[in-house]
Amino acid sequence: MNRVLAHTGARYPIVQAPMGWIARTPLASAVSRAGGLGIIETSSGETEACQQEIRQMVALGLPFGVNLPIRFLKDDAMLRFVCEAGIRFVTTSAGSPAKFIKPLHDAGIVVYHAVPTLDLALKCEDAGIDGLVVEGAEGGGFKNPEEVSTLVLLQAIRERVAVPLIAAGGIVDGRGMAAAFALGAEGIQMGTRFVASAESPVHAGYKNAIVAADATGTWVLNTKATPCIRALKTDFTKVIHEAGLMPVDTFKGIRGVYFDGDMNAAPALAGQSAGLIHGVASVQQIIEQTVAEFHAINARLGAMAVASNFG
Repeated sequence: MNRVLAHTGARYPIVQAPMGWIARTPLASAVSRAGGLGIIETSSGETEACQQEIRQMVALGLPFGVNLPIRFLKDDAMLRFVCEAGIRFVTTSAGSPAKFIKPLHDAGIVVYHAVPTLDLALKCEDAGIDGLVVEGAEGGGFKNPEEVSTLVLLQAIRERVAVPLIAAGGIVDGRGMAAAFALGAEGIQMGTRFVASAESPVHAGYKNAIVAADATGTWVLNTKATPCIRALKTDFTKVIHEAGLMPVDTFKGIRGVYFDGDMNAAPALAGQSAGLIHGVASVQQIIEQTVAEFHAINARLGAMAVASNFG
């Protein structure tokens, strides 16, 4: 039995990343309807708006989850709301989940924590976490400045922990999903791929910039301070890259990137997987193609195993 499916209630172990302002009902509901697991973000800090998004998802009756980014929560209002809203699945991130696990468990909620290192994975397992989202350095958005690829991080964590793992970073299709499962994952999380989907609420200019990017089309920025991020190469991020540090007001124009398509209003967050995305597609197409490719690869590899050969 796939434990991620058991924990989430989704048809496929494909999770949509909790991107600020983007991971709301239009995208999350499309992912859940297509058989994946939509996630509602709370990292935008818009508490009332995010609570309304959660209410909408509950009313739809679809499996979904909520992300609680510990470092960015102003108070415990969102935690209390989630515990009372009938949510089944929560991911935590950006900090230690130790104080969150008990109240979430008491509310009957399954909790996965996003980890960028083996050390944090071990601490989370000791604290009683139900599962982990293993975030490799390829992924977009907020990153650990000590870069470890998904390929290496998954193996290191799977070797030492027993809880189910969701692989994140560098995955856009069934090839990446099959590779992640070969390394011990039971699910995948995709962010950049879903940003460049038909149902994503972002401006076409942002989607087109992702499609146009190649595998070297992102920079890791602000590695000597906090927060460290991965974003598309633009004139805006070139200045930060050359300076080595981000100004404190770097993200003040982020909504301009997302909803106006101004790629120089703020860092346009994206993963290296942008280089693997060749067009905007519907969420349904993305998930169906990912699942079909995943099974085709497994069938080919299974036939090789049965025949005890490599070809």
